[in-house]
Amino acid sequence: MLFRPIGDDDLPFLSALYASTREGELAASGWPDAAKRDFLAQQFAAQHTHYMRHYPGAEWLIAETGGRAVGRLYFVRWPRDVRIIDIALTPAARNHGFGTAMLGDLIDEAGAERKTVSIHVERMNPALTLYRRVGFEIAEDKGVYLLLQRQVNTAS
Repeated sequence: MLFRPIGDDDLPFLSALYASTREGELAASGWPDAAKRDFLAQQFAAQHTHYMRHYPGAEWLIAETGGRAVGRLYFVRWPRDVRIIDIALTPAARNHGFGTAMLGDLIDEAGAERKTVSIHVERMNPALTLYRRVGFEIAEDKGVYLLLQRQVNTAS
C-alpha cells in the first residue's frame, strides 16, 4: 500500500468514500436516493472543511494499492500522541488487511517516538473489533463516541 497527499482532484473520491461509510445508517431512513446523495455530499463538505480548519499540520493521505485509491488516512502528530482524525476504506478494500496494515504502520511509528495513538470512534462502528484487536482500549466514554487509545509498547 502506498500513501500520497490528497489533492483537489481527490475530492470526488473522498466524497464517495465518505458516503460509503454512512450508507448503512441511511438505509432505513426512507429517503429517496437523491435526498441521500445530497445529504451525504453536504455532510462530507462540512466534515472536510472542519478537518482542514481544526487540525493544522495534519497529514491528509490517500491510500492506494495497484494504482487505485482505496482509502484515506488523516492523522496529526502531537507532542505525546498521534491522533487519527479519520481512517476509511472503500467497501471493496475492507476486510483484506489494509486497515490492520495502516494502523500497524502508525502504531510502529508512534511507538518509535514513544507516543500513544488515539482515535474517536462511534460506539456502533464495526471497526471497533479491529481497533481492539490491534491493542486500542477505551480511554474515555464520550456518549456516542469513544476515545480509544493504544499505549506505547514498553516491551521494546
